[in-house]
Amino acid sequence: MQIPTLRTIQVFPDVPKSLQPLSEIANNLWWVWNHDAAELFRRLDRDLWERVKHNPVKLLGRLPQERLAEFAADPGYLAQVERVYASFKSQFTTPAWFQKNFPQDNTTQIAYFSAEFGLHESLPIYSGGLGVLAGDHLKSASELGLPLIGVGLFYRQGYFQQYLSADGWQQEAYPDLDPYNMAIELARFTDGTPVKVRVDMPENAVFAQVWRVNVGRIPLYLMDTNLPENSPQDREITGRLYGGGTEMRIRQEIVLGIGGLRALHAMGILPTVFHMNEGHSAFLALERVRELLEKYPQYSFDEVRQFVMAGNVFTTHTPVPAGIDMFPPELVTRFFRSYWPSLKLDEEGFLALGREDVTNKKQGFSMAVLAIRLADQCNAVSKLHGEVSRDMWHSIWPNVPVPEVPIQHVTNGIHVRTWISPDIAFTLDRYLGDAWMADPTDTDVWADVDNIPDEELWRAHERCREKLVVHARKLLRDQLQHRGGTYDELSVADSVLDPEALTIGFARRFATYKRATLLMRDRDRLRALLMNTQKPIQFVFAGKAHPADQGGKELIRQIVDFARDPAIRRRFVFIENYDMSIARTLVQGVDVWLNTPRRPYEASGTSGMKAAANAVLNCSILDGWWVEGYDPNVGFAIGRGEQYHDADYQDHVEGQSLYDLLERQIVPTFYDRGIDNIPREWVRRMKQCLRRLAPVFNTNRMVAQYCTALYKPASGRAVNLEADALKRSLKLAHDKEHLRHQWPGVKVVAVNQSGNGHFKVGEQVTVEAIIELNGLSPESLRVQLFSGPMNTDGRIEVASALDMQPLREVAPGRHLYKGAMDCKRSGRYGFALRLLPGLTDLATPYEPGLITWG
Repeated sequence: MQIPTLRTIQVFPDVPKSLQPLSEIANNLWWVWNHDAAELFRRLDRDLWERVKHNPVKLLGRLPQERLAEFAADPGYLAQVERVYASFKSQFTTPAWFQKNFPQDNTTQIAYFSAEFGLHESLPIYSGGLGVLAGDHLKSASELGLPLIGVGLFYRQGYFQQYLSADGWQQEAYPDLDPYNMAIELARFTDGTPVKVRVDMPENAVFAQVWRVNVGRIPLYLMDTNLPENSPQDREITGRLYGGGTEMRIRQEIVLGIGGLRALHAMGILPTVFHMNEGHSAFLALERVRELLEKYPQYSFDEVRQFVMAGNVFTTHTPVPAGIDMFPPELVTRFFRSYWPSLKLDEEGFLALGREDVTNKKQGFSMAVLAIRLADQCNAVSKLHGEVSRDMWHSIWPNVPVPEVPIQHVTNGIHVRTWISPDIAFTLDRYLGDAWMADPTDTDVWADVDNIPDEELWRAHERCREKLVVHARKLLRDQLQHRGGTYDELSVADSVLDPEALTIGFARRFATYKRATLLMRDRDRLRALLMNTQKPIQFVFAGKAHPADQGGKELIRQIVDFARDPAIRRRFVFIENYDMSIARTLVQGVDVWLNTPRRPYEASGTSGMKAAANAVLNCSILDGWWVEGYDPNVGFAIGRGEQYHDADYQDHVEGQSLYDLLERQIVPTFYDRGIDNIPREWVRRMKQCLRRLAPVFNTNRMVAQYCTALYKPASGRAVNLEADALKRSLKLAHDKEHLRHQWPGVKVVAVNQSGNGHFKVGEQVTVEAIIELNGLSPESLRVQLFSGPMNTDGRIEVASALDMQPLREVAPGRHLYKGAMDCKRSGRYGFALRLLPGLTDLATPYEPGLITWG
């Protein structure tokens, strides 16, 4: 029954005064990566802590008052509260990496937009790696002291809860989240009124309120359309993460990009840098243009666009075009018909911003293309992904050699303190001190891992495996009870997995390219491994398929069906409802982390990094981050990085390679024990894994790299272009327009090289060229000598580009340029001249359409 007039109140926990710091800590997700803080809440009631899914706000609200009073009188507990609270408060006053490295910087402010954030299982507004990476980004930004804020969406039902039917088919449930029992609060203006913003949809206006989540020093603002003033349809915009169809997706991305920017400005937050984590938020770039044109109505779209692009950073996470948000042109037209006049664009001008081929009017509107066209800084998320992305988006920069397409890479990482187990952390504390926490990127600190006795590291890891087994048994029993399992099935659940056996984990999003069932291609060979009682091996699987991904669901069904075999069901387990809690338990407790993507479809992958931070060895296809991380001393590689045209043949070859690794390397090495039952060679690799991988593949390194390579340059350019009412932005737009007008007449007239075409190693080839400038000044043009050794296909293998110097004007509009190249090794060399813009304010010389070869 719907009650017509319903008045609301909010009830807060009555926490004793001596325990008041608990409330403050509970409402800041700083506690998530501080084991001592988490232990404060766990001590209050361990069973309740599990039932509330590690949510300290809900825990404090459900504890009996007498229980709180009991701890309020416990001197030992109060001492721990005081110690943790002092550590919590110190983060706000202690200068961090950013303050130490940029003490004079009081202008940089970064806004980090993402469609999902995976901060903790108690705030389930994430689906997988993209969201968890975004959450780790904020945590490291907090530790490094970056002036950064996050912007996302508050999904009332989050991502789905997974359960399996009797036949192993994934089912989805969508329980509502309760923000009033979470570490989240409404953002308010100084007068106490909640922050609300308006965005326009085709039918009507939509209003969004703003929630705030505190992540250490970093505020995260989440947009929410679940308001009574909105229609039922519009209230559902922020209902589910990745729920609904294409139209729901464009509504969500309008609220995220346009609404998110309006919320920041309504609160007086004026960032200099806008980081778009994937293309979902790319509409923010258009909104930035619109606001500027409202402020400077005498300017054009292109004039303000230069400034907007300077402050935008775009990160692509997708190695295939099919993974990019693409909207039909007619849908975009319906949603933005009344919007593009405010940008001083017509329909074609607007739609061209999202087209890879601007001449193809039937092409869909790509959010990634929109972000690329409106951001001066673009990056991929691993070295290999950078190569794939430069090739994938080459058409946007025609005539630019693929290796020089202006998409760099910043390899992903993980927030070490979130993912490392307390047992391993305690061991590191004993032998490395607290320096590994203060600066997890310091390789000198991690070198002391060699000082850890083998026995101690192995025992710490064994405790993690034991915890995994206990946790898995409980989860399996609960899941079987939910499905109405029989007494025999429940009995099996209590005895699955061996706490001393070699344990291999596979847990991630169940997309078909990740090939979760590669391990099962030769089931007889797999059964032989599983039934070996002398050297037992066991596998733990977990993961969700997208609700619309029938192929991914079929992979789960196959695994669950195989696991029902009575002969192997204690050693082959699938855990339902994968979340960050299960992920932590798995990456901390397994011995090997298995990853079998179809190369090169894994942009980066971060679950293996989480395992490595716990001294767990990776066994993976050479894809994503593992291309950079792999070394025989730190893990295992399936194959040698080959790529195949026949997918079935690839699966066969790599499946056989995986079995060979298991039978000939992984199992024998793990069970190579001495009289003390310690696998010395395995532990040696565990130490190498910590030494070499942990200090590199972490988000403190990643965020610092973003700051120095992308954020700081973007902020500096944006500040310069903004000065004096966008004076330099206007000049850059006019100079570009002049270049485009004159460029068709710019050409190489003549080229002359020294010698007779035969040179010795160490000699230098001098090249002179006459260039027709067509009315351009020599300063606005770069003439480059593009050269290098050639391969058998007649292509330059590794090119170098050297600027040639203008000598003099030899005829009206024609200038003589001179350059030289060194003959560093014997063989066949090739060279060409290329002409590029030379404007000083360009972010990159590779301006689409402005490049000439001769």
